[in-house]
Amino acid sequence: MYAIVSTGGKQYKVAQGDVIDVEKLDAQPGDKVSLDVLMLNDGATSTVDSAALEGKKVEAEVLDQFKGKKVIVFKFKKRKRYHRTKGHRQNLTKLKICALPVEEAPVAASTEDAE
Repeated sequence: MYAIVSTGGKQYKVAQGDVIDVEKLDAQPGDKVSLDVLMLNDGATSTVDSAALEGKKVEAEVLDQFKGKKVIVFKFKKRKRYHRTKGHRQNLTKLKICALPVEEAPVAASTEDAE
């Protein structure tokens, strides 16, 4: 079973127990956060209907707040003697997926009620 969740303008495929790095969330380590579900797959069927997924959330625990790898930004214009070097480190949050929403099975009508 897995789900597609969105946070920080990006989408992530997650299963229970996964650890993912997302853009910084306003939460402290040890806090629980909930992520919006875009798709839910239980192994047999996939649910992508927004009405069916309304109110469903993936529960995750914040493990750490940290900075990502440094990215070098180099600007250069040939024959103009122009070059600039800058670096950037994105603030990230490490999440551990605790619980996926449970898909309710449709209730089958029993034969006793039909009589």
